[in-house]
Amino acid sequence: MQAVQAAIDGFLAGQRGLLSDIGGELDPVLSMARTFLGGGKRLRPAFCLWGHVAGGGEAGGDGVLEAAASLDLLHVSALVHDDLMDGSATRRGVPSAHRQFEALHGEQDWCGSAEGFGLAGSVLLGDVLLMWSTEMLAGATARLGPPGDERIRTSRRLAERMRTEVTCGQYLDVVAQASPAVDDPQTAVDRAHRVVEYKAARYTVMRPLQIGAALAGAGEGVHDALATYGSHVGRAFQFRDDVLGVFGDEQVTGKPAGDDLREGKRTLLLAEARARLDGAALARLDVLVGDPALDEDGLAEARALIESSGARRRLDELIAEHGEHGLAALERADLTPDGRTALSALADAALRRDH
Repeated sequence: MQAVQAAIDGFLAGQRGLLSDIGGELDPVLSMARTFLGGGKRLRPAFCLWGHVAGGGEAGGDGVLEAAASLDLLHVSALVHDDLMDGSATRRGVPSAHRQFEALHGEQDWCGSAEGFGLAGSVLLGDVLLMWSTEMLAGATARLGPPGDERIRTSRRLAERMRTEVTCGQYLDVVAQASPAVDDPQTAVDRAHRVVEYKAARYTVMRPLQIGAALAGAGEGVHDALATYGSHVGRAFQFRDDVLGVFGDEQVTGKPAGDDLREGKRTLLLAEARARLDGAALARLDVLVGDPALDEDGLAEARALIESSGARRRLDELIAEHGEHGLAALERADLTPDGRTALSALADAALRRDH
């Protein structure tokens, strides 16, 4: 994905002059944007590019490459806001944006609350990344065809829908966090699946694929097949993320594995565990999960309860099932051989990942 990084670097270089003209106070904003955009798995750009190839387009075109790269700006925007909402201390092995802004406040010995400055700074950083993502995509599609071109109209419409879906999915997640634990375990499981569909599956895999295919002028059958593949593989990707959020290695993931438990995140893993436990074990899990001061012993106990419930095994089963359904959709679709092969490999990498 070096070409994607080059496209991002080129776009940020173009923004440097504007920010410099506004004021030197914005230097940390650009610096943090570069830091967070300098790594990651690049899944969304990859799915966009291979969706383009699968739909009959050619790989490597500047406009398509920049369109794909714009999705990483959207992703990092969401990560900055997500870390703030979750209170996460790190992202990709470095302090999260709000923590960096807090530190800047302290270093400059500014007035007021460092925490409040961190909140404001990270909201605005996420906002500017969202605007830059939209700007970068608009510039890319303008080079690929006139505004009335059906390829351009469809790709922009899909991108608009993706932005709305991920924002609404995040709000569903926030509501789930604020809601009391429900007595009916199936309600919690169903709700977790809905959050995953809109916050993860469509945003990570389905829409990026369809945007790439739209820019290739792909037909309805290709879009339908990629939607099926994307929903299944995207769900499996998020289920793997849920497992890594509890059982992952912090040195590999770049994020503390215990954060999901301390925050009490209403993931499918937790919903499945609560559905399988009862009595004293369930009561104990409810005491442990959501405790921000949970120490390593408490984390180990919570992990053991989740493991013993069979929830981790159930998610492994779901990951395999959704992966199979996604790959089956590829086999039935009229895709290019190169596109089909690459999407099969991407699915395998996403489902087996450890970070």
